[in-house]
Amino acid sequence: MATYVDDMRRQATVGRCSARWSHLIADTTEELLDFAKVLGLSPEWIQKSGTYREHFDVTDGMRLRALAYGAVPITFQELTAVTRRIRAERRNAESA
Repeated sequence: MATYVDDMRRQATVGRCSARWSHLIADTTEELLDFAKVLGLSPEWIQKSGTYREHFDVTDGMRLRALAYGAVPITFQELTAVTRRIRAERRNAESA
């Protein structure tokens, strides 16, 4: 099990926060929420909750903190492969 952070770093303004943004994902919902709590992210900020695409958007500063706490760095291109694997694992778990 792991938590991952990609290197998308897309410039965007969310509310009053103008920053570069990336995605924080994990193999399980529980793992994602636990890691987000350590980072100080509110559970209400989760995106695509309950799906294999659930994630948190994180700024560069939060991305660096996630890496320091042990998140696995992945490229934006690798994000697709990781989410496909997560989807397959969750489907397998549901059918077991």
